[in-house]
Amino acid sequence: MPRSPIEYMDSVKDGRVVYYRGKRVDDITTHPVISIAVRHASDLFSVKERLYEDPNYGLVSKYFRIPRNTNDLLDRYKLIYEDTLRFDGLFNIVQAIGSDALFSLMIIAKKIDRKYGTNYYDRVMRYYEYAVKNDLAMAVAQTDVKGNRAKRPHEQEDKDMYLRVIEVHDDGIVVNGAKIHTTQGPVANEIIVLPYRALVEEDKDYAVAFAIPANTKGLKFIVRPVLEYDGNSNAVNAASRFEVEALIVFDHVFVPWDRVFLFREWDLAGQLAWTFATYHRFTAISYRAATANLYLGAALYAARANGIENAPHVRDWLVQMIMYKEILSMGAMAAALEPWIDEGIAIPNPVYTNVSKLYANAHFIDVVHGLIDIAGGLIATMPSHDDYVNLEERQYISKYLRGAVDGDTRYKIMSLVRELGASHLMGYLLTAMIHAEGSEAASKIGMLREYNYKEAEELINKILSKIKI
Repeated sequence: MPRSPIEYMDSVKDGRVVYYRGKRVDDITTHPVISIAVRHASDLFSVKERLYEDPNYGLVSKYFRIPRNTNDLLDRYKLIYEDTLRFDGLFNIVQAIGSDALFSLMIIAKKIDRKYGTNYYDRVMRYYEYAVKNDLAMAVAQTDVKGNRAKRPHEQEDKDMYLRVIEVHDDGIVVNGAKIHTTQGPVANEIIVLPYRALVEEDKDYAVAFAIPANTKGLKFIVRPVLEYDGNSNAVNAASRFEVEALIVFDHVFVPWDRVFLFREWDLAGQLAWTFATYHRFTAISYRAATANLYLGAALYAARANGIENAPHVRDWLVQMIMYKEILSMGAMAAALEPWIDEGIAIPNPVYTNVSKLYANAHFIDVVHGLIDIAGGLIATMPSHDDYVNLEERQYISKYLRGAVDGDTRYKIMSLVRELGASHLMGYLLTAMIHAEGSEAASKIGMLREYNYKEAEELINKILSKIKI
């Protein structure tokens, strides 16, 4: 059954081990910083548009609808896009990423079962039913800390640089290691763990996938400092919502067998990692297309406030921003229109997905460049919010910061632009847009691995056959 925001918030008061700036957090729902990420996640549970009537489970979240065809993927793109707009242009990941992982596990579990006679698919589907019926908030822990990146997992001096199985018991396994960059992990109900990369046989102890509650014994979340808000009185957008990432430590964590979905089947680990990455990059281009509205709209308002809306350089920048947004939207729709069907489940076209993701990686800096150029240097040198709320100073700020609009309106617009273009939030978003959901290198590898050169080869072969020597 669908949960309410309050029910979700109550569910994360479960004794989980969370640290923020060197201190243990007793209750993440009341912590002055992490509680904002909790409230951001909770808002998803107030969105009626995310629900649909499933023939097996009744009224449930659309995020968990298994994509079978183009229409299902297009609906998923629209859901992610529209929800991102609902949440002020910042993504709400807590059911999108979990379902990305679940679809991937469904596909790969069947392949493992056929090859090795295991029963992973039944386990995955029981867990899927549990997630759907309980309307869970989920995080995915995939990226290992990796240690010396020139070495494979089994070659590391410290064997815990990739998460691994260290004990095997009749009732389950024990794992040790850590995962990094886990978005909303500290505020999720469940953590789904996936392998990060392709493995060789010597790495078999690192070939493991499973799901555990966030309050599992031995699980520890070390939350990143939220510099875009913490101690920042100038925060405008980040003050109302943001997401947190964490280093998750697995300190001798026990996982029961019914929640283990991959165990030492090293030859399928890379395919599981790749399938999840494809789904999650589709999610990325869907939400990034919506987030582009945040920058496009801010640039447009800054141009109007400065009285330069029709200046040639401004128009050029707006065109660049429109292209960025619409290329990502077109990429998502194209990936949905020509999906791969694997084990009866639709996977977004990997080539179109990776091309669009690479475009997003490479050109977000151009969007930021345009916003800064249109707004001007004021966003880096303007008076603070503390100055503005001081009535003695405000009279001067209002008078001298006027432009084509009154000073108060221009200050409000430039405050938002400052956050988007000259703040810790911009630094966070820039890093995320370059590296989140896979680096540029990872997207290039994925695209080159799956690209079909047949048409190009046939064309050249035809021409070569006509050349007489």
